[in-house]
Formats: sequence, C-alpha cells, structure tokens
Amino acid sequence: MRIKAIITGSTGMVGEGVLHECLLHPNVESVLVINRRPCMVQHPKLKEILHQDFSDFSPIEEELTGYNAGYFCMGVSSVGMKEETYRHLTYDLTMALARLLAKLNPDMTLCYVSGAGTDSSETGRIMWARVKGKTENHLLRLPFRNAYMFRPAFIQPTKGLQHTHLFYRALAPFFPLWKLLFPHYLLTLKEIGLAMINSVNKGPDKRVLEVKDITMLAAR
Repeated sequence: MRIKAIITGSTGMVGEGVLHECLLHPNVESVLVINRRPCMVQHPKLKEILHQDFSDFSPIEEELTGYNAGYFCMGVSSVGMKEETYRHLTYDLTMALARLLAKLNPDMTLCYVSGAGTDSSETGRIMWARVKGKTENHLLRLPFRNAYMFRPAFIQPTKGLQHTHLFYRALAPFFPLWKLLFPHYLLTLKEIGLAMINSVNKGPDKRVLEVKDITMLAAR
C-alpha cells in the first residue's frame, strides 16, 4: 500500500524528523502537514496547510480525505502547566483531529507519540502521564484500521534538522555509549520515522509500543 500521510507537529523535533523520513522514503507517495506556522520545508511530495484553531478542523475538512496514515507528533511540555491547560493542549486538540480523521479515513493507520512512562490506568500521581494515558486509551477506541501508541524515551536527533532541542543536541555525542549501556531506553529519530512508515503495511498486533518495539518495527 502506497502511503499518503498526514503529519502534525512538523515544526517540532519529532515531527520534523518523521517528516524528513517520509520525504526520503520511496513508499511514501504524499505528505500533508498541518501547522500553525510554516515548517519551512519544500518538496514535491509535500503539501502544507496553515491552520490556527486545532480545536476545530471543519474549515479544512475537505482537504483531509484520501489519506491512509496519520502521524501525530504534536506535543507540549507539562512543566509549569496546570492540568486543565495541559489536558486541553494534549487530549482535547489531539482528539478533535483524530475523531474527524477516523470518520473521513477509516482505512487510516494512526501513530501517536506519547512517551515512556505514560499511565494507561489514568489514575497515577504524575499529571502528564495520566493525561497521555487518557489520550492513548481514547485513540485506541476510535475506528481506525490500526492505531499505535509510540512511547519513546531518549531520542537521538537526526543531524542537520532545524528543530532539535538544545538538550538533545548537547547530549548527542554520548548516544553511542548510552545505546550500548541502555539499549531499551534509547532510539534514533530515524527509527521513529521508519517505524511509523512501516506500521501501515507491516504493523504488529501490539498497539502500545515501547522503545524496543519501535526499534524492531523500524527494522522490518
């Protein structure tokens, strides 16, 4: 199946890396990115829609049909944020788009980036983990062809991309050693992108993917 993907979060580190792999991959036919500000990437495969209100996608609904992959990479840090605000930005905005895409493209495979430590019970003490857990659980209930929840831990950035966090950029030289010592906690941004691409045609039965699962899917 040739992949026609929608990507959110391409102005952030993970989304930019996933977009980079999609544009390089021969099995990806076209990519639509939805952003509030331009991603500053130009490519024959790429179309960009600038859209400000991520709680309401009805103005662009007609442009969201005909896609079979959704890569949700948009996210914010919970540091210093009240739970109500974080829940709105993480859960409400994600579900607004996901519910619409499930209606428009039921044959879609959805990949959502949460993070290691996400709380599927939704009852733990860590606020961000509860909210991410709720988001994962509700995405898995939508009528997509398949849905995969990605839980990366430490990510090695892809060299040369614009939106690498300074934290990851500073620690990148230590990645080979840490990968050797902690293989189940580290992976590359390239592996995340390849795993999302492979999920469409080679996806596993397992729906919640930890680091080792993402690495294995990337290598399929």
